[in-house]
Amino acid sequence: MEFKIYQENGVYTGILNGRLDTAAAVDFNSQIQPLIDNADKQIVLDCSDLEYISSSGLRAFLTIRKAAGAKGGKVTIKNINDEIAKVFKMTGFYNLFEIK
Repeated sequence: MEFKIYQENGVYTGILNGRLDTAAAVDFNSQIQPLIDNADKQIVLDCSDLEYISSSGLRAFLTIRKAAGAKGGKVTIKNINDEIAKVFKMTGFYNLFEIK
């Protein structure tokens, strides 16, 4: 899985590409630190090219959301595919995030 972060006009955008499975989540957890450090800002997770998310990946998303909640920021998830939307709905994550 590839993960890149861009910052523009105070908005931090994380772009996910590939499969966020259990093995990839280990690296992902260290890569999200800039988002956690800036959780008082607007964070967008762009899942256009995310093919799969495991429970470990969901936990990482939740870590970002908790940091934003504690610091007064906001997390938006955009461009999730139907399969990931199904996982979000089954786990209740669909109600935890603003999804576009």
